[in-house]
Amino acid sequence: MAEFKLPTEEVDLPSKGLLYSKDNPLSSGKLEMKYMTAKEEDILTNQNYIQKGVVIDKLLQSLIVNKDINYNTLLIGDKNAIMIAARILSYGKSYEFTYDSKPQNVDLSLLENKELDLELFKSGENVFAFTLPHTDNKITFKLLTHGDDKKIDAELKGIKKIDKEGSHDVTTRLAHMITSINGSEETKDIREFVKGFLLAKDARELRNYYSSIQPDIDMKVYVDTIDGGEEVVDLPIGLNFFWPDAWL
Repeated sequence: MAEFKLPTEEVDLPSKGLLYSKDNPLSSGKLEMKYMTAKEEDILTNQNYIQKGVVIDKLLQSLIVNKDINYNTLLIGDKNAIMIAARILSYGKSYEFTYDSKPQNVDLSLLENKELDLELFKSGENVFAFTLPHTDNKITFKLLTHGDDKKIDAELKGIKKIDKEGSHDVTTRLAHMITSINGSEETKDIREFVKGFLLAKDARELRNYYSSIQPDIDMKVYVDTIDGGEEVVDLPIGLNFFWPDAWL
């Protein structure tokens, strides 16, 4: 019987593994993943998975070599790095897209992990303290994981069924991110504070601080504009990100 072997690659996680518990394999700061195959292309085009919103789950589950790793515990920035690595390994580093009515070409291999302020991180602890500057309220918060993102999406879908016209994205995400307010870890207190007492300018300061410390891959890229200039934008992830030469 013929034997086949899939190539694998080790990915450096932006978090360096510092926010995972010691018993989590992700605490090594590295993740071994396999190259995408036709099987993963089936996952990407599975209409049932797309409708259920589980494409990324199925893709991570298939690509991660160590099956002891719970992909739901992946920090968002680490997940982003894995997705970029999967694209490079499977289809190459060149990514073409259109911006401002102009064709663009980005070398994905030039995207780098953000530098971490190591003094802020205690090994295995995903909790950070922050004093809201305009009200002096003291909070703690966590960096969100892939699992948190799924819970937020599910909650927003549920809210949308009740309040079709409203928008609750900001408050829902903040309520999942904040872990205590003035010493209280009660979910009821946190949600009451976020929905009724969190000043917009304090919320902005918190989001800015969160973004500044979040381990992630730097997705800022230069693009050409229609007037002949350059602009820095977040890398747009379109349908052709995993299908650069789709023929189906």
